[in-house]
Amino acid sequence: MKNDKIVTLATVTLENNPELYKVVDSLNRTLKEDDLMFGLALDEDDHETAIFTIYRT
Repeated sequence: MKNDKIVTLATVTLENNPELYKVVDSLNRTLKEDDLMFGLALDEDDHETAIFTIYRT
């Protein structure tokens, strides 16, 4: 049975850019076979800041 646990490998805070989602989408499409997943979210307190997270699935 496959383990359904998602593990956070790294989190980076950086300046928000409207093009960042393209990088995250490309990484997710390319590396999902390697059990990696990437996330992008806006900081709740500062919408000028993005939070990029790498997960192992």
